[in-house]
Amino acid sequence: MPASPIWRKRVTEPRFAAGSLVRVLDLPVPGHMRTPHYVRGRQGRIERCHGRFPNPETRAYGSNGQPAKPLYMIRFRQKDIWPNYRGDGDDSIVLDIFEHWLEPAGDSRIKEARHGA
Repeated sequence: MPASPIWRKRVTEPRFAAGSLVRVLDLPVPGHMRTPHYVRGRQGRIERCHGRFPNPETRAYGSNGQPAKPLYMIRFRQKDIWPNYRGDGDDSIVLDIFEHWLEPAGDSRIKEARHGA
């Protein structure tokens, strides 16, 4: 079995727990970004953390993407993304977004140990 990449060995606790309500930052960042514009500024709920991975946004410009960042699966309600959405109120879209694009959205499920509370 091949050895794990060095970036996988540097594991720290993710900031958000499953079920946490988060807001995607609306940053004026030019260039290659994996975070779609249509979810910036929108709220979603963390489904799970996939683990830590090199940052593809810096890798696109020749960096090694370090330090690795937590990548989350986030569920957004369609009606929260598209103002004129007429489908079922439970319809959703699921996206993978890196932690540096997220902030708490008034939810108490953020892991307390990370914030020293």
